[in-house]
Amino acid sequence: MKMAPILRALSSVPQLQPTLIHSGQHYDANLSDIFFQQLRMQKPDVHLEVGSGSHGAQTARVLERMEEVLQAGPADGSRFDRLIVVGDVNSTLAATLAAAKLHIPVAHVEAGLRSGDRAMPEEINRVVTDVVADMLLPSEPAGVENLLREGRPAECIQLVGNVMIDTLFQQLEEAQSLTSLPELGIEPKGYALVTLHRPSNVDQPEILAKLVDVLIDLSQELPVVFPIHPRTEARLTEFGLRERFIAADQLYIVPPQGYREFLCFSSQARVIITDSGGLQEESTALGIPCLTMRANTERPSTVTEGTSTLIGNDVDLLRNQLNAVMTGEYKTGRCPELWDGKASERIAEHLAAEFDC
Repeated sequence: MKMAPILRALSSVPQLQPTLIHSGQHYDANLSDIFFQQLRMQKPDVHLEVGSGSHGAQTARVLERMEEVLQAGPADGSRFDRLIVVGDVNSTLAATLAAAKLHIPVAHVEAGLRSGDRAMPEEINRVVTDVVADMLLPSEPAGVENLLREGRPAECIQLVGNVMIDTLFQQLEEAQSLTSLPELGIEPKGYALVTLHRPSNVDQPEILAKLVDVLIDLSQELPVVFPIHPRTEARLTEFGLRERFIAADQLYIVPPQGYREFLCFSSQARVIITDSGGLQEESTALGIPCLTMRANTERPSTVTEGTSTLIGNDVDLLRNQLNAVMTGEYKTGRCPELWDGKASERIAEHLAAEFDC
């Protein structure tokens, strides 16, 4: 979702000839292949096929295989001029380290995001990547502030906006034309969308049981659509919660969705309950209330300016904010600066200027 608009923007500058490298960190068809199809992305030029594994093993495999690819260079036998990485996954960190040790400069899209929670593996990836990268491309002003506070030179930092929103706007009309809602018998703004997968919400039976109670109660008032993550489904079964959960009226458990199918649900929901970082951003861009089941966020503008409220796993606060949504008393928000669908164009402009093209 992040690389697709960047590739489209780079295609408008013929002198920039990108090589797309797919780490394979997300290798399931629902998490990879269908996204390439729906986002109309070119097939990867190189596939590292690293698969799943522990953080150390996965990072090591990407680092080793990226080093080989970067040493070999592009197909024309030249040398890579720059590596562009996005986000905060293990592949982001490993690819950055490989490039830096080969003296290939790195541009980091979504630089500067910080949750302040070093227990999150993604936070470690973000911090280390930003130390090594020399072109830092934040999505929101807080990212700029974080990077400056950490001592990164101002001349390395360019606020470009949010590439996730580029993809959202590009795909929105087509997504909303899908038949996913009538197939479930629900209407736009007439249901809640739920996604939960983080260990803090699903790995402790007492916490997950309380969240299940809230969702079952909510479904009696408002239909609930729940594209269920494999981790969450496994925990529901393990803790003896699955049968009661799936038996609830108007609680629709659906399999993992392609990007466009998921956007169909997320863009037309009355309220979103999630622990996803990306959904915090998308809900803010769409003006949809988002109850974020996390104690912190690396995307503060979604809370201070947008439509997100941090809930943690406080079920009383969750019920309170759901009531505010249902009674029309929930806060309104606005879309942050530069979340205008043109972030990728600004990235391409910076790269074109770097190479005088």
